[in-house]
Amino acid sequence: MIRIPKGVKDVLPQDSYKWQFVENVARNVCSLGGLKEIRTPTFEHTGLFTRSIGDNTDVVSKEMYTFDDKAGRSLTLKPEGTACVARSYIENSLEANSLPLKMYYFTPVFRYENPQAGRYREHHQFGVEVYGSPSPVMDYEVIKLAYDFLSALGIDQLKLRLNSIGCPTCREQYNKALKEYLSSKLDKLCSTCRERFEKNPLRIIDCKVPSCKEIVAGAPRIIDYICDDCKEHLAMLRAYLDDAKIPYEIDPDIVRGLDYYTKTVFEFVTTALGAQGTVCGGGRYDNLVESVGGKPTPCVGFGLGIERLLLLMEALGLGFGNAPVLKVFVMSQNPSYTDECLKTVRNLRSAGISADTEYNGRSLKAQFKYADKIGAKYAVVIGENEIVSGKVSVKRLSDGHIEETELNNLAEKIGCMV
Repeated sequence: MIRIPKGVKDVLPQDSYKWQFVENVARNVCSLGGLKEIRTPTFEHTGLFTRSIGDNTDVVSKEMYTFDDKAGRSLTLKPEGTACVARSYIENSLEANSLPLKMYYFTPVFRYENPQAGRYREHHQFGVEVYGSPSPVMDYEVIKLAYDFLSALGIDQLKLRLNSIGCPTCREQYNKALKEYLSSKLDKLCSTCRERFEKNPLRIIDCKVPSCKEIVAGAPRIIDYICDDCKEHLAMLRAYLDDAKIPYEIDPDIVRGLDYYTKTVFEFVTTALGAQGTVCGGGRYDNLVESVGGKPTPCVGFGLGIERLLLLMEALGLGFGNAPVLKVFVMSQNPSYTDECLKTVRNLRSAGISADTEYNGRSLKAQFKYADKIGAKYAVVIGENEIVSGKVSVKRLSDGHIEETELNNLAEKIGCMV
């Protein structure tokens, strides 16, 4: 027997409706906000991610699934969705559209890391990307969309945490201050953070190693070094959030692990799954498009993992709507009436009523048992008497209640039954 690889998971038929429910809510919220869906390939040229995410990030150096194809080209299964949208934006000249361009996506992403609850080596993301507006109004719009989506699912045990990591100008000043603080403590940092010290010291703030977390607890914070322009941007965003009555708190420790972020960074976090964890993360990345070969373009967006979201909803006891139920199972008294059963199923489906029939020639008793097992709501038996009389009995399987109707009026009758 060949088993599923470590770190991936099947979505079984009895659970897929939960995914569809979440996706439908997301699509509806995005539609209300004027966003359109974009779909990008599962793999891209490796250079897209080394240029955008940064070759000194954990994602690129440790977690990517990279391989050479038969022509010797280096390809990578996408570790996140944002860089792929940027590549598509440039390659397909989407800047020719009226800006801002508002997009969303659902995509699998792949990262080689230790699997844990809600985090797999292949997981799925819902993401939003807005291109073409530097205004803090757009930062607010993206945060509000994430807030509306999570609220529409019934999730209220969340905290919005907000920070600004400034622009390249003020970040340069901050990096000097941070390196000065860390220079006497280098030997106490983990090996990864010692490498980060020269390449991108800001990442040390985000390190999860306990000894490093203890060291950076007293480090200067970038929000204290942002320039006047970045301060004004953050102040205006906060004013919009206050006006919309979206509660938040400033968290100077949010710095993000990807190179392309600028100014706004934010997270929705919860403790409903045990230790505090991030449900949704995003921010502004005005340097992304230029970093992969396009014209300077302001961008802002967010991403969230669907598997982790489903776990959160289950932990909170939230519903996923009703699982789809077969409305009518059409039974054949014996295989010679299969044609009539198929005709009846066709008519019901044409009327928008879900219906199925017997394919294996089982007895009526076995058919009733099967219909009950799959959760069918009604059963209709077709045999010689029904064909001759043109009348059938509709049995409600939950309580055995039976009603008679004309065979050619079956769809209308089913539609009237409770």
